[in-house]
Amino acid sequence: MKQKTTFTKLVFLTLITISLITGCTSKQQEKADPMEANIKMYTHVWDEIINKGKLDLFNDSNFTKDLVMHEGAVDVVGIDSARAYYANFLAGFSDISFIIKDVFGQGNKIVKYWNFKGIHSGVFVGIPSTGKTVNIDGVTLVRMENGKIAEERDFIDNLEFMQQLGVIPK
Repeated sequence: MKQKTTFTKLVFLTLITISLITGCTSKQQEKADPMEANIKMYTHVWDEIINKGKLDLFNDSNFTKDLVMHEGAVDVVGIDSARAYYANFLAGFSDISFIIKDVFGQGNKIVKYWNFKGIHSGVFVGIPSTGKTVNIDGVTLVRMENGKIAEERDFIDNLEFMQQLGVIPK
């Protein structure tokens, strides 16, 4: 009889322990890290836009209405302007590969280290096709606002990019 009571107590304690562990785990899962969610959304959106050509993802679900993209000397303002700007990449390059090599963030800021590869097979921002392959790394600083992309600032070596296109001699 003592063995049965001891076994019952052991089962009871095990069930309580499992309940406590499960309860703590579910509460931790409920408190999702907003930065983790921002990074997941951000990387997904850019993968879909550049690698799959889904320009329709330039919308007010993913970007703020007053979006600003600092692209070198040019500021692209608004969702429609950003869509048109990136349509140049999709029209100007084929065999595109856009890889996010590293991404991290803090607060409402994200830093993305990326690589873009493609063949210049169409008109790109007024530059006729050269047939050259580009392979360029860059960094983007991002500001998120309420889970949406609000501002980006891209940094690439534009001289190297133009040399790879064959527009400027090496």
